[in-house]
Amino acid sequence: PQVASVGLTEAKAKEAGHDVKVGKFPFMGNGKAIALGEAEGFIKTVFDAKTGELLGAHMIGAEVTELIQGYTVGKTLETTEVELMQTVFPHPTLSEMMHESVLAAYGRALHI
Repeated sequence: PQVASVGLTEAKAKEAGHDVKVGKFPFMGNGKAIALGEAEGFIKTVFDAKTGELLGAHMIGAEVTELIQGYTVGKTLETTEVELMQTVFPHPTLSEMMHESVLAAYGRALHI
């Protein structure tokens, strides 16, 4: 599978003194991934618990090198979880998992 990453891992964020919120969403929970026969993998997001800033995002699975750019832009712009939660992700797409991972960090995932 492909691997893509931007920013801090959960461990590095904690080492840097951040209190973190982490969301993880499996490809198995995404209809498009299942339809493509690519249901293995996950997307993980790491946020600063106090500020909501996106600290990092990490992905393993089909086409994640195409998806990571969304988080790369978000990281560059110091995007917060609220901004990502309010972003519309089209359906049915693999990119919906990016939204689900953000929602999961705050206990609001829709499909798991």
